[in-house]
Amino acid sequence: MKLTIVAGARPNFMKIAPIIRALDLKASKGFEISFRLVHTGQHYDKNLSDTFFEELNIPYPDINLDVKSGTQAEQTAAIMIAFESDLEQHPSDLVIVVGDVTSTMACTIVAKKMGVKVAHVEAGIRSGDMRMPEEINRIVTDSLTDYFFTTSKHANSNLIKLGVAEHRIFFVGNVMIDTLKKHQKQFNPPAIWSDIDLKPQGYLVMTLHRPSNVDEEIKLKTLISSILSQSNNIPIIFPVHPRTKHILERLKIQHENLHCIEPLGYFQFNYLVQHALGVLTDSGGITEETTVMNVPCITLRENTERPETCEIGTNILVGHDLDLLGNALRKMVNKNWKSGEIPELWDGHAAERIVDHIVAINRNS
Repeated sequence: MKLTIVAGARPNFMKIAPIIRALDLKASKGFEISFRLVHTGQHYDKNLSDTFFEELNIPYPDINLDVKSGTQAEQTAAIMIAFESDLEQHPSDLVIVVGDVTSTMACTIVAKKMGVKVAHVEAGIRSGDMRMPEEINRIVTDSLTDYFFTTSKHANSNLIKLGVAEHRIFFVGNVMIDTLKKHQKQFNPPAIWSDIDLKPQGYLVMTLHRPSNVDEEIKLKTLISSILSQSNNIPIIFPVHPRTKHILERLKIQHENLHCIEPLGYFQFNYLVQHALGVLTDSGGITEETTVMNVPCITLRENTERPETCEIGTNILVGHDLDLLGNALRKMVNKNWKSGEIPELWDGHAAERIVDHIVAINRNS
């Protein structure tokens, strides 16, 4: 069986890493299964260095389509053109896409039009917010997918409501948690740890990159000012996304407890998260990791595609309500947070289940 695995951005590689390990294990046991790893080049990321691939034990991509940035339409079209050519030259029995980036959607469309079946890892998650490009990518991808690998029963339910046959849905767990659990012992402190003498439970971590939070300058300034005024003088470590950095520079936001630093690698960022008193974020993926590491988390969004992190995890959704934010921050700094549980099947073995299902699908097809 020949597989094509698509990755378009750094988080995608973290999701495919455990799948590749599970595939290699199957192949070592005599199963006729091979894969080709395609990097679309959707996001240029200086952190996609030799070290990144070595640390996570990911093979280098067989090809980088080198699409780079552009408008949504330009990037989608460029990915489709390049991937169509690659798939013509390297026929595949199954294309595996992960997550919800533009590459996920674009390569799904190409595969289906070429008569190749598609498996979507992290299928079925929904925020209900059509202003998010990722939500559109999810909807289009899942409308074409043949096999759906889900992280939660919420995702299963979303797919069933769309009319997807239950025998095509496989509840396998969360591959990002596979990566987290495998590498947790390798987490190490970034320079900021010693530079300002951080202590466990003695600081907060903040990440912001959603347009709804960072594109309106007055809104961003109000948000950060509110967080600073209600965080009880606890240091806030803020790895700044490039799109946010330029805005912060224009706003001249400075505070003795706000420490803006360069984006961090996986091991160093998660070291900070693991030892933090709490996290403030507008990222969906971080809420998964905080839930598994039992770290209090405030999500600065009106919605989430990962409701299980709020229902049983350590996450609280406050939207853009500064009163809700203030209440949550007081609970966080006073260590009066709700207790959390780890969602079902977030146990570090999702990739193994995915590969077992792929083998069974191939056997029965």
